[in-house]
Amino acid sequence: MTKKKANTEAKKQIKVTQLKSPIGRCADQRQTLVGLGLNKIRKTRILEDTPSVRGMTKKVAHLISVETV
Repeated sequence: MTKKKANTEAKKQIKVTQLKSPIGRCADQRQTLVGLGLNKIRKTRILEDTPSVRGMTKKVAHLISVETV
């Protein structure tokens, strides 16, 4: 029997915090915040650092702050 190798490489994560309100922004920016799991100012989420999440954060960079964890 062979044992499966455990994934020893830790997944990279980013910490995303909403700083500004989406009021007055276009609908796709509001939906991007919802997709990131943000809906209130100063709410924080820890997300995997994937290209799709990076693209979403780039789209609403003026409303959020991003830190690596």
